[in-house]
Amino acid sequence: MSSIIPFDSKQRLQEQARIYIDDPGRMLSEKDKAVPVLLRALKVADLEFRRKIILLLGSFAKEHACEPLYAIMKDKDEPDELRDQAAIHLCVLAPFLEDNQSLMKRLLNDIKSQDIDLRVRAIMALGWEGNTAAALPLIECIYDASEEVQEVAVNALCNLKDSHVMALFEDRIRHASIDQKRAILFNLWRFKDREEEVAALYRKELQEGDSNLRLDVLIVLGQIQAQKDNIPIYREFLSDPNPSVRALAIERLGELSALSQEEALTLLDDPDMEVKRAALAIIQSQGCNKSD
Repeated sequence: MSSIIPFDSKQRLQEQARIYIDDPGRMLSEKDKAVPVLLRALKVADLEFRRKIILLLGSFAKEHACEPLYAIMKDKDEPDELRDQAAIHLCVLAPFLEDNQSLMKRLLNDIKSQDIDLRVRAIMALGWEGNTAAALPLIECIYDASEEVQEVAVNALCNLKDSHVMALFEDRIRHASIDQKRAILFNLWRFKDREEEVAALYRKELQEGDSNLRLDVLIVLGQIQAQKDNIPIYREFLSDPNPSVRALAIERLGELSALSQEEALTLLDDPDMEVKRAALAIIQSQGCNKSD
């Protein structure tokens, strides 16, 4: 029987990689040595460890990470969550590449694929700020037959931070499916340079739009800096049939200091506990302020 102990290169490789995972500063000082180790470990480690390697490479070795991430994104044998993570990291690192045109060309080709999973991930990867060259292909995707493709394309277009797409989104709100409309509404608040216009659009949607989206719109309207113009709408929804809408309207009025203690006391008669708690929170807050 041989007395030679077999060398477990896979385990050894992961041990070497873990040194850099646990000490990112060491990776920076030993980058020429660390990157090859991490890239090899990326092929053999377990899922959780691979996710950590992707995060580290995407943070400190963007040029080296691009190709492995793209390969993972396209590989149908890889776990879905890892493929999603790879697409997201491609989107994050692409703006920092010395030459991202090659990556963009491949991703633009991928969004034409018959494989919906690949198309969705390629769309995700294209949505980096300032990538205006991808705007038209992404706009085409919001008219895709797949609702998943449509929704991801909306997110990607918003990530471009190009306010020129606002007019398109305003039109789509009138004609899109409820799921695409929800995706658009949940993203419009991110156009900080068009805040007043977005707030007005939200208020119009609350007054004239689909009642099934009312709670969603109230939530995203709160992402915009508190505005006194919203007070009449919040007051209107104090009697909404949906208790979650009523409760949120109370919270928003409280944030704007637009609900008196007497008004809040009357809302304690509401049959829903969520509404009662929202009203009570305002009463307690106002009581604390008075004692101060």
